[in-house]
Amino acid sequence: MSRTRTALLASLALVAGASGTALAVTPGDVGIQAIPCAVDYKVQNQWDTGFTAAVTITNNSAAKSSWALKWSYAGNQKVASFWNSKISQSGTAVTATNETYNGTLATGGSVSFGFNGTYSGTNALPTAFTLDGVACNVDDGGSGPTNPPDPGGGTKVDNPYSGAKVYVNPEWSAKAAAEPGGSRISNQPTGVWLDRIAAINGVNGGMGLRAHLDAALAQKGSGELVVQLVIYNLPGRDCAALASNGELGPTEIDKYKTQYIDPIAAILADPKYASLRIVNTIEIDSLPNLVTNVSPRATATANCDTMKANGNYIKGVGYALNKLGDVSNVYNYVDAGHHGWIGWDDNFSATVQTIKQAATAEGATVNDVQGFITNTANYSALKEQYFTINDSVAGKSVRESKWVDWNRYTDELSFAQAFRQEAVNQGFASGVGMLIDTSRNGWGGSARPTGPGATTDVDTYVNGGRIDRRIHVGNWCNQSGAGLGERPQASPAAGIDAYVWVKPPGESDGSSSAIPNDEGKGFDRMCDPTYTGNPRNNNNMSGALPNAPLSGHWFSAQFQQLMQNAYPAL
Repeated sequence: MSRTRTALLASLALVAGASGTALAVTPGDVGIQAIPCAVDYKVQNQWDTGFTAAVTITNNSAAKSSWALKWSYAGNQKVASFWNSKISQSGTAVTATNETYNGTLATGGSVSFGFNGTYSGTNALPTAFTLDGVACNVDDGGSGPTNPPDPGGGTKVDNPYSGAKVYVNPEWSAKAAAEPGGSRISNQPTGVWLDRIAAINGVNGGMGLRAHLDAALAQKGSGELVVQLVIYNLPGRDCAALASNGELGPTEIDKYKTQYIDPIAAILADPKYASLRIVNTIEIDSLPNLVTNVSPRATATANCDTMKANGNYIKGVGYALNKLGDVSNVYNYVDAGHHGWIGWDDNFSATVQTIKQAATAEGATVNDVQGFITNTANYSALKEQYFTINDSVAGKSVRESKWVDWNRYTDELSFAQAFRQEAVNQGFASGVGMLIDTSRNGWGGSARPTGPGATTDVDTYVNGGRIDRRIHVGNWCNQSGAGLGERPQASPAAGIDAYVWVKPPGESDGSSSAIPNDEGKGFDRMCDPTYTGNPRNNNNMSGALPNAPLSGHWFSAQFQQLMQNAYPAL
């Protein structure tokens, strides 16, 4: 249970008695409007040396354009990290002030923020608050004001992004803003990755799932808000790569269900969050691997053969879709790879079939699938504008070029639209939508072509005009030359629910060399800039940037490159 302290902030409500005793005037005595504001301070989670707190201010006086809340601790509590406010501390005295986006506080309006703190001994609740200099009277009873769920919450809409803002992850935003020039994009919405069991409650003092959802409620205001989560912890995860291996072994399906999916589903089902639109990206790089990287193919890996044989990718995705899909305001989008992986005839329909197998396993149905997402954490160009799949040069089709290599698709937009249609053909709902991750597929900067390549031969034509400047379309790790792509936006093209930044720009795909770690992450040579390749990239150089940290860790050099090569330019 959370501990709580409700403070009624009202200098009007303090009456000094003759003996010096402070007497509280309750709302019943003077009417609710006599109380300028209320503060609800809750300790949501506490462990031996730290705690997570959530604070909600409700303003019942004149509207404010900025605010500052102050309190003092009786013990040695220290604020370590915070979100949706700027917090400073001097000794025991703490001051929380508004962010640029939540300074406005209307009469009757509320604003929430949170923080992680440290302590030793006893974590006593604060006994007094001031808001903009107004003293507080403390009521120890009750749990303070709560925000009722939006009465419209719980009804699924066709496109959750339509008419909605999207959650800005304060932790990513702070890292981006700390980079030179990063404030230009630090207000963009990105995905929250739940890539291990510990991430549900927060890793290394960071925000857990509830903290993110509470922050989302604060950002929501009176409109609609989408929160983007990445469900990413299957047994034997990412069987064809090492950099993104996970914590669960190939057979730990029960642990995945009971210690990972079940706790997430329980949090998402909390009525407190019913007014949010929660979008889940379901298990990237899993189901497509069961099509392309299993025997007898030359690209097969022993790990992928194992996962196909034991069925735990199918069971895991099915279980996740079923449990998470039961929550009325949750929208599941299943990962569908990208055009440079699934676009070949051998892979395209088979991937849809495999996804449908998972979507009808473990109690799931196709109605638990809102849609599909392509290019997650990848670099494939959104649209190749200087050549099409139907072009021919010197008697040869573009499909015969080394770059396209008989693929049916040249870019993500055409692939995603075709994938959606194939899914409908195979029995998914006619209203399914697509998401495309455009966080790192801009390919701007000086290397971006300004027109078609020369028509000397088909390879010169394609290579001279292609937007995607990778060495090979199979290269996926920290790609040199990449840039930020289209900014997140709803309904940008037919069949596309949104362009999204699910992969937070600046977070590494994997380390350039082996780094010991406790996150289960191996070293993949595709992240080594000296690596000469394997069958999955046709034995080409990896194209990876040097000096990269572990996957998910901040990679400043990559972030700077992404901004420099952004398209559209910043």
